[in-house]
Amino acid sequence: MPEDPGPENWQRGGFALYLHWPYCLSKCPSCDFNSHVAAQVDQRIWREAYLAEIDRAAAEVPGRILSSIYFGGGTPSLMDPDLVAAILDRIRMHWPLGNDPEITLEANPTSVEAGRFRGYRDAGVNRLSLGLQALNDRDLAALGRMHSAAEGRAAFDIARAIFARVSFDLIYARQDQDAAAWRRELADAIAMAADHLSLYQLTIEPGTAFGARHAAGRLRGLPDEDLAVDLWDITQEMTNAAGLSAYETSNHAREGAEGRHNLVYWRQGDYLGIGPGAHGRLTVAGTRWATESLRAPAAWLSAVAAGSGELPREALGDDEALSERLMMGLRLIEGVELSPSALSDVMNFRINELVDDGLMWRTNGRFGASAAGRPVLNAILRRILID
Repeated sequence: MPEDPGPENWQRGGFALYLHWPYCLSKCPSCDFNSHVAAQVDQRIWREAYLAEIDRAAAEVPGRILSSIYFGGGTPSLMDPDLVAAILDRIRMHWPLGNDPEITLEANPTSVEAGRFRGYRDAGVNRLSLGLQALNDRDLAALGRMHSAAEGRAAFDIARAIFARVSFDLIYARQDQDAAAWRRELADAIAMAADHLSLYQLTIEPGTAFGARHAAGRLRGLPDEDLAVDLWDITQEMTNAAGLSAYETSNHAREGAEGRHNLVYWRQGDYLGIGPGAHGRLTVAGTRWATESLRAPAAWLSAVAAGSGELPREALGDDEALSERLMMGLRLIEGVELSPSALSDVMNFRINELVDDGLMWRTNGRFGASAAGRPVLNAILRRILID
């Protein structure tokens, strides 16, 4: 195998903590995340479990400087602000936070949850990520969202008044969406003056309600390949013109407003995953480990009470670590920094072929997908990685 790309790359990528809240009020038909519908949750039990897992993790990797914390889900805006405050207090007790740490909480924009935003800010959250998904009521209903377009806009206005940094996400390439409709909607989104937008093409995942409908031929109106390409091109054109250029395949930001937490993932930093189904990457004594927690909330709570909610770990070998570094890093516009000697001869040959085809660029030990290659990144990765 060529030169080891280095197990301590996490020190360049940073150290972060992801905390998963597994509950939602309803399950969106496109969602394949580990989320569960529950009308009532005893948050006192969850408080003790989260704090116990934080204590356990801190005993293994004490003293590292934590650059970001992310509350994901599920719907973390169903968490009591007091619970968020207790978690952040315990984290600060164990790890020093870097200068200007990013502490993000995902929120759904119903009016009830929007009223909690101030409590999250007082708890220590300094960035909110809103799941708007669409800006019209017809498509929100089709996506299974519980909020209206008016509620989404109102929640965004409240968030902007409370938090210095606010992101929101939209899904495009939806059913019966044409290019003109997406242009109008994206123009509206840009006019809302967010400093960060996550813009995802709708994907139909196995095991979801949409997946079942698609398999049965009952999910009509999805875009064909030509329209999907047009929608991608429109997205890049309009965000670039507005100063919200892509810094990752699906994420767009004004300069300096990039999401720092996900950059830890894409730059191969270390991150703790705490909560049901949470994944992590942790470098200990020179070995990079893939960690994963039990998915079912009740099973996770029981396991934590017995000592740990984590499943047996998997050590990532050199080949696996390199493949992961390419799969994550090539999502970034900045690409990956790896010398040719860190790659196999076959990988170098295929990358050079892709450069000749205009789908990649390569310069000074760094390479990445070109503007023409970004829409077909999965095909590029298959070309580089599959023997």
